[in-house]
Parts: sequence; C-alpha cells; structure tokens
Amino acid sequence: MLQMLAVLSRRGPAAAAVRCLSSGSVDVTLPLNFWAGERRTSREECSKEKVYEPATGRVLCLLEPCGAAEVDEAVKAAKLAFVPWSKMSGMERARVMIRAAHIIESRREDLAEMEVVNNGKSITEARLDVDSARLCIEYYAGLAGTLAGQHIQLPGGSFAYTRREPLGVCVGIGAWNYPFQIAAWKSAPALACGNSMVFKPSPVTPLTAVLLAEIYAQAGAPDGLFNVVQGGQETGSLLCHHTDVAKVSFTGSVSTGQKIMEMASKGVKSVTLELGGKSPLIVFEDSDLENAVRGALMANFLSQGQVCSNGTRVFVQKDIVPEFVEEVVRRTRAITIGDPLLESTRMGALVSRPHLDKVLFFVDQAKKEGATVCCGGEPFVPTDPKLRGGYYMTPCVLGDCRDEMTCVKEEIFGPVMSVLSFETEEEVLQRANDTTMGLAAGVFTRDVTRAHRVVEQLKAGSCFINNYNITPVEVPFGGFKMSGIGRENGQVTVEYYSQLKTVFVEMGDVESLF
Repeated sequence: MLQMLAVLSRRGPAAAAVRCLSSGSVDVTLPLNFWAGERRTSREECSKEKVYEPATGRVLCLLEPCGAAEVDEAVKAAKLAFVPWSKMSGMERARVMIRAAHIIESRREDLAEMEVVNNGKSITEARLDVDSARLCIEYYAGLAGTLAGQHIQLPGGSFAYTRREPLGVCVGIGAWNYPFQIAAWKSAPALACGNSMVFKPSPVTPLTAVLLAEIYAQAGAPDGLFNVVQGGQETGSLLCHHTDVAKVSFTGSVSTGQKIMEMASKGVKSVTLELGGKSPLIVFEDSDLENAVRGALMANFLSQGQVCSNGTRVFVQKDIVPEFVEEVVRRTRAITIGDPLLESTRMGALVSRPHLDKVLFFVDQAKKEGATVCCGGEPFVPTDPKLRGGYYMTPCVLGDCRDEMTCVKEEIFGPVMSVLSFETEEEVLQRANDTTMGLAAGVFTRDVTRAHRVVEQLKAGSCFINNYNITPVEVPFGGFKMSGIGRENGQVTVEYYSQLKTVFVEMGDVESLF
C-alpha cells in the first residue's frame, strides 16, 4: 500500500508517517528522498535545514540534503531504469502512466491536503493542482503510443526515415509554488517519451514530490524510473553537472535559470527553462467590466500571488479606471484569508517568513515612490491561535502606478496588483512590451479584431483574450525573452524530451567519385 505523509492534524489524528510533537513541531519518520524504488536516507554529513508549515509557522521536518554520493546513486538508478523503459512500446508505457493517474484520482483529497501543508495555498486551489497533475499524466499517456518518425522517398527506390528516440536521464528541478503539479508536468512528457527522471523539489516545499514517486512505483514503473533527491543549490549543481544527465528542466527565477543554463552548457545538455514574469493585463474601455475584474483578480491573487505568469501590471484605459479600481478593491477586501484547509478560505499563507517580509517591503517601497495603497498590503494575523505564527498578508491593490516604479518593474511574487492608466492602443502596447521578460499577457475587450491585433503584437509566450491564468495541459506553456526556453504541456513538448535520428537506406549501388 502506498505510504503517504499524513496531513498534520488540524483536522484529526495524524497517521504514523507524521506525528505532532509536544513542542509543536513534526517528526517525519519517513525519508523524503526516493530512488531505486524506495525512500532513502541521505548519508551526507551536513547541517539539516528546518522546513516550516506556512499556515502555522511551526517546524514540519528537518530536510536532509543529498550530496554527491546520493545524487550519483539516484542518477545511476535512473540510468538503469531507462534501459527497460525506453525499450517498451508507447502503449506499454501509457498503461503504467494511466494507472498512476488513477491512483492520483483515488487519493485526490489526501494529496491536496498534504499540498496545503506543504505550500500554504487554499485547499480549493490544491485540489485543482492535483487534478492538473493527473490530467497531465493522462494526456501524455495518450501521446505515448503516437510517437513516430517520418518516411521520405528518395530516387531509385532508396528512402530515409526518422526515429524519435528518448534522451536518457532527465533532471527536473521544481519551484515551491506548485510542488506536486510541477513534478507531474515535468515527469509526464519525459516518461511518455521513454526517458527516466531525477527530480529535485524546492527545499522550501519537499513533502509531496516523493508521493508522486511512490505513485509511479505502485503503478508498475521500473525501480528508478522517477527518483526524488532533496536539497538546495549544491544538490541542483551536482545534478546539472552529472555526466549521465541528458537534459535539465527547471522552473523558478530568472537568475537561477541563467546559472542552470550555464552549468548545462558545459555538458551541452538540453534545457527547458520556465522562469519569471512581469506580465501585462490590458483592459480596454469596451470590456465586459465584470469579466475584466474577475480576470484581474485571477491574474494577481491565485496562490497568494505566487504565480510566475501573473498579470501584475494591470493597464486600464483611462475613462474606466475609477470604476474598475472601485470594483477590484471591493472584491479584494472580501477575500477570505486564513486556515487554508477550510473550504471557505480563498487566500492562505505565503510560503515563508522571508518571502512574506520581501513582499511587504515591495509594498512599502511602492508607497515611498508615490503609489496609492487602495487596499491591503499589511500583515494579517488570523484569530485562530494555531495560525498566528503563519505567514499571512492582506491582498493589495496599488493605484496611481507609473512604469518606472519598482513595483511595476520587478517581480514581487505576492498578492500585489499594480494598476496603471493608458489612453491609446499604440501607447499601451509599447509600455506592455517594455520589459526583459515575456511569460504571459492578457487583453480584455469586446472588439475581437482588436483582441487579435493586440495579441499579435504582445511579446509573450502565453496570451489570454478575455480570461487569465488558465493552463489546460493540452496547450503549450512557456515564455519569450528572459522568461524561458522551451515549453511545458501540449504536443510540442514531446520535441523537448526526445531527439531525432535520421536513417538513410540505399536500395541500389553506391555512386562513388573514387
């Protein structure tokens, strides 16, 4: 039976995997590393790092980072598993993946609750993340049996064909905002194409990736097919430099992505980078105001604003700014903040105390630079005494923003919306594109011609018309400029987890010049 870390029991007694101590901390009795088919304890002799529950601020566990020996063992396990897995037919691989998806579906609530403990987001959002992970695995299971090359007829009856082959051992490095979902988004296309994977979650949110490893194992995957190593920058560096690693897929900050690209380049490894954003959301005066407000809220406050694609620069056409801001503020003030395990909660805790302090600093900086705090932007202390050590803040709407302000130029990665005014389409396009990043962008208008004209000129990899922050697994997701390289999800991602081999077949005599 699948061993699963139990939810820290604010809801009831904790299971054997996790027990609450009298000190209020948690003793995790199962290791969080996983390779060669089982959980592993790190032998690395280094200081262990405390992992905190965002909702309460209490210690969840002590993280055991993996050193060179552990990373090497995990990569070797993946290399061994690659041999039988890559020789399976696509349909055989698909059956294992479908079983994994069914297990996720059957344990949806447990996985979602653990993700709440892991990350601090609301249970409503965590369920959607688990669903997205399952759907991604199902989608790529469906593609696994369709992978094929091409036949090219040549003169004289000769021909050539191409083979789409797996890369080998792939490394996935996840971010802390969608821990379980990102592990699935990276592993599903990799496994469908016949690769194996070593995955490193963020050290801030280490709890749920190992559950996915156990799910794949229970579904019948070869031992070592999907492995989890815990750790920070040093562990990631060891993975990127390992000679048996063929590809690195990373989700996170631009600065870390640059370092990973540099490390991977030394081994000429393939990379997929899904990095940061400072995305524009453009609201024209002819928009359906109700939908535009909903879109702006979804573009800024999902997962406490900790979403790389968030449309945090909200450009509103001048004549409707007062009406738009009034309605956004009214709805923002009505957002229920608190215990993320409660069904009524719509905004949980930010991921850590340092991150909360960083976001609040951005709000203070915006005030100093002349922005108007229309609402929010303050620490929030829940009434429940168990939650008073958690990392909460009130969602913030900043008005009177200008392009040169820090809050408009830099990625805050918290529940902070910056509202800017514009007059003409030409003007707003120039301002929207005036950024080194290009992950996402959105436009609200009833004029379908203008919508497509504007989207054509937006320099962003994922664009939305009259909606925002929807990510169906069938649709590619990724950015332009410094927001990344490659794509996740969609059929095109198969190309990033496979390589083409060309075979020439001569059916006649060799025509030689010698």
